[in-house]
Amino acid sequence: MARQKCGTACTTPSFRYRLFHTARQHSNPTVVCGAPPRASPTGDPAMLDRLANLILPRPKKILLAVLIIVLCVGGASMGLTDRLTMGGYENDDTESGRTQSVLEKDFGQGRPNLTLVVKDSRGVDDPAVTQAGLKLTQELEDNKYVAGVASYWSLGKTPTMRSSSGDQAMVTGTVLGDFDEVNDRVKDLKDTYTGKVDGLDIKLGGLALMNYENTETAAKDASRAESLVFPLVLIVLVVIFGSLVAASLPLAVALATMLLVFGLMFALTFVFEANNLLVNITTFLGLGLAIDYSLLFITRYREELAKGDIARDDAIRATMRTVGRTVSFSAVTLAVAFLSLLVMPFGMFQSIAVGGTVTTLAAAVATLLIVPALLAWAGPRIDKLRLIRRKPKAEAAEGEGFWHRLATVVMRRPVPLAAGVLVLMAFLASPVVDLNMRLADEQMLPKSAQSAQVAKVVAENFNNREAQAMPVVARNIGAPAEHQQEIASYAAKLSALSDVARVDALTGTYVKGKQIAPAGPLAKQFASEKSTYLSVVPAVDGLSDDGEALVDRVRETDAPFSVTVGGQPAISVDTFDLVGEKLPYLLTILGLGTYILLFLLTGSLLLPLMAMLLSVLSLSATFGSLVFVFQDGHLQWLVGDFINTGAITWTTPILIATLAFGLSMDYAVFILSRVKEEYDRTGDNQLAVATGLERVGKVVTYAAVILSLVFIVMITSGISYMKALGLGVPLAILLDATLIRGILLPAAMRLLGKVCWWAPGPLRRLHNRYGISESGTEPAGPGARSSAAVGERQEHLTGRT
Repeated sequence: MARQKCGTACTTPSFRYRLFHTARQHSNPTVVCGAPPRASPTGDPAMLDRLANLILPRPKKILLAVLIIVLCVGGASMGLTDRLTMGGYENDDTESGRTQSVLEKDFGQGRPNLTLVVKDSRGVDDPAVTQAGLKLTQELEDNKYVAGVASYWSLGKTPTMRSSSGDQAMVTGTVLGDFDEVNDRVKDLKDTYTGKVDGLDIKLGGLALMNYENTETAAKDASRAESLVFPLVLIVLVVIFGSLVAASLPLAVALATMLLVFGLMFALTFVFEANNLLVNITTFLGLGLAIDYSLLFITRYREELAKGDIARDDAIRATMRTVGRTVSFSAVTLAVAFLSLLVMPFGMFQSIAVGGTVTTLAAAVATLLIVPALLAWAGPRIDKLRLIRRKPKAEAAEGEGFWHRLATVVMRRPVPLAAGVLVLMAFLASPVVDLNMRLADEQMLPKSAQSAQVAKVVAENFNNREAQAMPVVARNIGAPAEHQQEIASYAAKLSALSDVARVDALTGTYVKGKQIAPAGPLAKQFASEKSTYLSVVPAVDGLSDDGEALVDRVRETDAPFSVTVGGQPAISVDTFDLVGEKLPYLLTILGLGTYILLFLLTGSLLLPLMAMLLSVLSLSATFGSLVFVFQDGHLQWLVGDFINTGAITWTTPILIATLAFGLSMDYAVFILSRVKEEYDRTGDNQLAVATGLERVGKVVTYAAVILSLVFIVMITSGISYMKALGLGVPLAILLDATLIRGILLPAAMRLLGKVCWWAPGPLRRLHNRYGISESGTEPAGPGARSSAAVGERQEHLTGRT
């Protein structure tokens, strides 16, 4: 690169600036005074300058245009909730998925999703009770929306459908239709078959009712959480800014972000199936990120104005060039974290991946458009309606800030302080070795949910799990009537397996290796033109370790035909096998993508690795805490009552890992960008760490507190996995923003010294050309000042915050 003459800014009689200029050339030989700004993959300075020049002359027009777009896009999202589904937790390409497809196509059989518990003090074998039970069974059979109805009485009084006390019996079936249709139909069935019916006490439950109650509970929880989070966040923002107007600005950006995201997600639901969890995740993520980015922007803007020698528009331009690049880079880092979920072959994760990416980018775009326009339009009015009066404080001398003093203390005694934090992290993480995951079922709902109550009664009083029956399908064997002997022998063999309560087949019902009932009217459901299937009802929880072991035994049992096994227990086995297969790819994409982005930020080979390892520490402590609370059942007085299953819903750790890791890298970007700027300025590693933390430590703390508040309101949810998200994400964020970034980061950088900035020559040149720095360059164009002022401004931008 040809060397260029220094501009007039270099003649500024400032020793501090000359020191910085020399240090920059020494630490980065390719940076030449007066050279154009280097290219950057995110937050290109020329692009940000053009954006600022577009906004500043016409802030009202920009705000009006944004308002029209937001209202139009947001208005289109009114039908979003109607297009969401509870599906996406299963993969149709697994053995269990293919089995279910065959059942629906060849036999017209859906998965059992309806359970009725019938109770009568006279006993279920009483003649009058038997007659009423058969009538109930027939009524359900006559309902065109219910299939596969079976009961204790219709199956010849099979003992597995009778409670141990003898006063309760079961009726099972399948509510037909798609998700929305099943929701509507099970609601009507609940109203009809709950309470006293023909003298019988009936309570309806099952997976269909679970999905309905989950949808209703989630909607109520979301409304309650939103009503809590906005006032809480507004109070914190007023404390931070002092002014109600300034505090309202981030909330306005957050509202615009959420409306944009909802509109975009509504359009995307015509391309892919979106899970109902998407609304909760994008709502709180969009709110938190929009506020964080706005907070960072407004804080830097105020710091620029506080220097007293800069016009309002120039302060906005300077903020756009510095914070604008950080926000852009941060959004890309978070998008990489979300996009890594695309490798998980489940619709729920893929909808969260798309929704999270859209939310992250929308928050960045809304911030960079709305905040500078509002600041330019409001001007000094941003401090109107001041509720908290503070005396103006002079900028603290270098070394006087809390975070500077903390970093200095840590770097004096890095080993003992780091060791203490590591011991604490290890203690919090220790329960993670017992982590146990399971599929979601009725027990994820609050104890007051009727489907959860029915599931509890079935688990405690019946020696079977009817809703978890495993269909064993033999396809294309010819006419099933010609293979009755083989079917009977195979059914008896399956019923003799341990933990099998009963096997139903074309040839009858089998228990413990023997036929206990001949084929009845319901047996025809087990045959199609060329195929047959058997129903294996487990005697244990099909989603437990014993249930998964039973799946393996069923699949390993010699069969007279080629068979496939489905049902909830088989789905559990196939799901976790698939997760184990795909998780390394997710971690590779997440780790490699984050590493590359952090290298572009720092120019170091070691700092990205160190930042990622520190985030893994906070995640390990978070997972250990989740096991302690939600798996072991402690601290329910703090997080609220829930059904303890001895396991955590399997999607929760993956979602928390992605969210928390991405957000922790978000804060790493905030901090390391300033540390890198200070290191480039001074060449002193310890001073760079202390000064960098001093510059952004307070902002990161504020951002972590606000984002934690946004997610922590999820603890009020009645759904256990939402409670887990409400605890896990804030805990990971706060651990990362305090102990990790406040103690372990400066300790590690002190111990590594200048080695932490090392990179081989070719990679240094690559970073010099394409890397990112938060320090800006003064643009030409509107608002440009004299060369002397430019020099002084460069000193401020590189030497002060």
